[in-house]
Amino acid sequence: MSITQNGISTRSVHSGANPESHTGSVVAPIFQTSTFMMDTPGQTRAGFDYARTGTPNRSDLEQVLCELENASFAAAVNSGTSAEVAVFSALLGPGDEIIIPRDIYGGTYRLLKNEYERWGISIRTVDLTDTEALAAAISDKTAIVWVETPSNPGLDIVDIAETAKLAHAANAILAVDSTFATPILQRPIELGADVVIHSTTKFINGHSDVIGGAVLAGDGSTCPRAAEVVERLESYLASVGLGIAPFDAWLTRRGIKTLPVRMAKHCENAQAVAEWLENRPEIAEVYYPGLSSHPGHEVAKKQMSGFGGVISFRTDTEARALSLVKSTKLITLAESLGGVESLIDHPATMTHLAVADCELSVSPTFIRLSLGIEDIADILTDLDAALAAAAQTPDGVSAGAEVSSADVSGAESLGADVSGADTLGTDVSGAEATDDEAPVADLAPAVLKHPVATV
Repeated sequence: MSITQNGISTRSVHSGANPESHTGSVVAPIFQTSTFMMDTPGQTRAGFDYARTGTPNRSDLEQVLCELENASFAAAVNSGTSAEVAVFSALLGPGDEIIIPRDIYGGTYRLLKNEYERWGISIRTVDLTDTEALAAAISDKTAIVWVETPSNPGLDIVDIAETAKLAHAANAILAVDSTFATPILQRPIELGADVVIHSTTKFINGHSDVIGGAVLAGDGSTCPRAAEVVERLESYLASVGLGIAPFDAWLTRRGIKTLPVRMAKHCENAQAVAEWLENRPEIAEVYYPGLSSHPGHEVAKKQMSGFGGVISFRTDTEARALSLVKSTKLITLAESLGGVESLIDHPATMTHLAVADCELSVSPTFIRLSLGIEDIADILTDLDAALAAAAQTPDGVSAGAEVSSADVSGAESLGADVSGADTLGTDVSGAEATDDEAPVADLAPAVLKHPVATV
């Protein structure tokens, strides 16, 4: 797949989106077929023979993803979990070790524990925000270092370039789940990663109407093990049939046309909400890499062009958290994230229920919020009303009585100009943290055990 030199917004609109040759249709049709005619046995007309191995709509999607990520290989599959299955099945074998971060998508951990550990794969958890910890843990048995940055839902930030150096020195592959960032904000292959994974269900499609995933790979030049990645992925994917369906591929390709402008608005809204929440007394802590209080803020400025559309926070009590997520009106209580509409999630009773009794459990005071592209004034009004309603809960009356009717302007006016938030049109590396701002407090294990979402 060719890599163009056009800007990323131009690529988002035009890569893999040429007018259809037969009729001139500006938008490609959906090729809803299971097989393709041949004029001569074994000779295809356009490289397609059977829809399990490829379709025109899938190829269009793979082309744009490849060009956006500056990758050498792309495969569009039927879910984010399928993308993980492809990587684990193609690149791991009995006796191999995979290093995973302390804050990881719950479905990833469940998949490794339930399906791959029994085939002789060792799983090691390491705080990948600490490069010294990784250096001490990695060994000649390590086949993959698996990174999420920003992570789901704790929003840890991992230095991709430094992690890549350590992985490759040990002949290990660096795989990065970049779902929260998308290639608009972060391109891990350019920073040294060998494999990039996306749940395209989320921001890349962006409209909460399709399930999909993607696996991308670099040129294999980083270490001997990386040289085998593309061949192994191609062989595995041709055998098992994980490819995304034509209509789902078509919807996702359509969504990518607006990805740059959507990500700009997601980032702008998330920055404004994170700053507003930091000033609310009911909120114990806010996790967002765009805040100078975030421990990964400086690394995020270095490797990202924006801080993303997801924030997480803790309330002071479980009762307030439960009441808050049930009290929003504009913001929808639902799993998943990355759509044009804002979604709120209570992991302990929703996305994290499957890991409630293990070390990956999440505090019931923890909330994940995916900011959509609505008007910021409406989002803040909804949150303010929900916090006021939450103040009436038995555990929240005392702490919330003073603020139950608080005007949003106490922290950030509804009419305030939020242009100060970093957007895609601004180089975030220019932002400087103030010296007098306190760092994020250490997380008490009894309160928050490295939150991990399953959606």
